[in-house]
Amino acid sequence: MIEWVFKNGVEILAVLTGLVYIFLSIRQNIWCWLFGIISSVLYLFLCFVFKIYADMSLQAYYVIMGIYGWIHWARLDNSNAKFELPVSSLTKKEIWLASSITVFLFFIIAQILIHFTDSPIPYVDSFTTSLSFTATWMLTRKIIEHWLIWIVVNTVSMGLYFYRELYLTIVLFAVLAVMAIIGYIEWKKEWKKMQTIPVS
Repeated sequence: MIEWVFKNGVEILAVLTGLVYIFLSIRQNIWCWLFGIISSVLYLFLCFVFKIYADMSLQAYYVIMGIYGWIHWARLDNSNAKFELPVSSLTKKEIWLASSITVFLFFIIAQILIHFTDSPIPYVDSFTTSLSFTATWMLTRKIIEHWLIWIVVNTVSMGLYFYRELYLTIVLFAVLAVMAIIGYIEWKKEWKKMQTIPVS
């Protein structure tokens, strides 16, 4: 009974809060961060139980970035009046920087998993983890391309969680992959609309 609650009850709650998080992030609603933090804490526990160590550290990162994202989205301008953080796109310099950091993280995380843990899938785990680190940072800055990264991460993660027999989470990541496509389309529309607004 206790094992069922840990595996299924916690997983169900993590899935539900994760879905609310992604829905609200598509809507650019600041409360997405609260549900993201709750979901990440629950998944942190699940990853520990099922020995998905890189993703466990990633969930801890999500909690920290959730707090940062919440603060950043609610920041004040110089006149102390709240403003909405606009959707932006990566510059060439940011693309190079983000790509370099992601590749560096991949190799570092993979080596840690290989030499210091009993992870059965170190390369897949490090692949999704390194990309997720980058995508989460991009979300806190409302950079549109983070949705493209999530499409890749969510698709690969479905295989990862199938291997670990977390079947409800497979459903979550399938839904997240679809929602990431929707999120990209919606944010792209707003970004294009902003490009037509003259700078005063």
